[in-house]
Amino acid sequence: MLSVTDTQKIGMGLTGFGVFFLLFGMMLFFDKALLAIGNILFLAGLAFVIGLERTFRFFFQQHKLRAALFFFGGIVIVLIGWPFFGMVFEIYGFFLLFRGFFPVVIGFVRRVPVLGMLLNIPGISTLVNKVGESDTMV
Repeated sequence: MLSVTDTQKIGMGLTGFGVFFLLFGMMLFFDKALLAIGNILFLAGLAFVIGLERTFRFFFQQHKLRAALFFFGGIVIVLIGWPFFGMVFEIYGFFLLFRGFFPVVIGFVRRVPVLGMLLNIPGISTLVNKVGESDTMV
């Protein structure tokens, strides 16, 4: 079994709160304060979970540079005060950055009893299969 350090536990909590604030900020019609807090907590949590050096290497790899620019550009646009456009840029960058993880996540969700059945609905399954393809390059 994997051992999780106290720092990683704090990082998972920060990341969870970051995702919560991001979703809550979008539900409240793109409240820029909640989105800014969510972005900061998400990035801090990621740095706590995998470490500062690995976080820096993850975002600034040569083949992920465009995705990182979209992601961080979206954060800057949110902080400037245009939350809707910033979140559009940020979500696009997020999907470009983390698209390698989507097949793993989709495979896991397909094994969950109720969610697996939902992913097999004809319209949803074609969309999930397109998202789950890891060899698509943008």
